[in-house]
Amino acid sequence: MSERLAVRKTYKLFIGGRFPRSESGRSYLVENTNVALASRKDVRDAVVAARSAVKGWSGATAYNRGQILYRAAEMLEGRRDQFIGLGLPAAEVDVATDRWVWYAGWADKIAQVYGGANPVAGPYFNLSAPEPTGVVGVVAPGESPLLGLVSVIAPAIVSGNTVVVLAAEPAPLPAVTLAEVLATSDLPGGVVNILTGRAAETAPWLASHLDVNALDLTGVADQALAVSLEQAAAGNLKRVVRPPAAPIDWTADPGPSRITAFLETKTVWHPKGV
Repeated sequence: MSERLAVRKTYKLFIGGRFPRSESGRSYLVENTNVALASRKDVRDAVVAARSAVKGWSGATAYNRGQILYRAAEMLEGRRDQFIGLGLPAAEVDVATDRWVWYAGWADKIAQVYGGANPVAGPYFNLSAPEPTGVVGVVAPGESPLLGLVSVIAPAIVSGNTVVVLAAEPAPLPAVTLAEVLATSDLPGGVVNILTGRAAETAPWLASHLDVNALDLTGVADQALAVSLEQAAAGNLKRVVRPPAAPIDWTADPGPSRITAFLETKTVWHPKGV
């Protein structure tokens, strides 16, 4: 008998809950592994998938969204050795797992903390409630390919947004492996879409897409690119999270600021009656 050859893994995109190859047929080499090189068409497909998932995901109960984020933590815990095998420190994998749990706990508390009744001078109820912005485009940080990635995805989706994520170009393997975790965590297809490749090539199409409502530029290291993406985002008044001025300590307490960055406040007036 001839010696068996191991099945070589193919790293693909994650769009609409599926794992397609790039429509361009292109790939690039990372750690002796071929990774899909996303194109403009892949960005459009991912935005379509994200938009189609907004209604169902934002309409789900906060408790249900929290359950699904917690399930992502469970599945990540079960794949701990696989992520360590990708060269990630065990401590980073553990903190990334705990980060899912932390944001899961926020799911049913966002409305109470950031909404409520407002005092008004008149016989009215004035109630404010936070609502998701919609589709969020994210350029993932390269210096923390798993923990940083989780720390930008989880706060965006916990409130009901959907995301299109451009994975870090030099370290895409944790992102695609995380996609496998999410695909088995009861997360509806299209809530998280992950593209691999060159952000300089795909981010402009994401920033200028009129069906994207917000943009997180945390992973953009090139200042000139960041400025051009902000300018493109102005076309439909996207909310923009700018690149950090100093390196982020992803292990620190994240706080709720990344949740509130992608929330809008809806205020309703209602007469009190007699």
